[in-house]
Amino acid sequence: MQDPDTLTTREAARRLGVSLRTVQLWTENGALDAWKTPGGHRRVLLAAVDRMLALRQPSASRETGRSLRVLVVEDDPTLLHLYRTQLTTLSMPVDLRIATNGYEGLIRIGEQVPDVLITDLMMPGIDGFGMLRTLRGRPGLESMDVLVVTGLTAGDIALEGGLPGDITVLSKPVPFAAIEQRLALKLAAIEDAR
Repeated sequence: MQDPDTLTTREAARRLGVSLRTVQLWTENGALDAWKTPGGHRRVLLAAVDRMLALRQPSASRETGRSLRVLVVEDDPTLLHLYRTQLTTLSMPVDLRIATNGYEGLIRIGEQVPDVLITDLMMPGIDGFGMLRTLRGRPGLESMDVLVVTGLTAGDIALEGGLPGDITVLSKPVPFAAIEQRLALKLAAIEDAR
């Protein structure tokens, strides 16, 4: 007998209006809270589905005109195209800016501090490590969330000197569901602070 506080992945997909595979990916990358039965079947917490539905509702920011400022620093043209496609079609207003290396990223941040910085680490010229080291401790950047999306392992990152503890590291392939959830939470926090 199924717990009334949980859903199957198929039920969660139906409620969220997404494919079964999308729900599976969201549970695997932690965007949706879930667990596995002894038989290996996923069970998604109903509260997690309700939270995601609430995050995906059009927010008051559409009425006020406040967009979430997001800067993506990535040198791979294919990934940049994916970021553009995914982030500009979200249910929340996103002001997306792009930089192709750390130097260009620093310039964009100097022009306007983003709410969220999404960066790769391995890039030509000034890489993500160099950009983040330059940004560390700079005044006025405390409220900027930083997400690193990389193919490097934790060991590889440690060999390069590591990253500050307040930076979220996500593994490639790019986990867009987890990024969307983080962006929605950030926008909600900004609106709550008003």
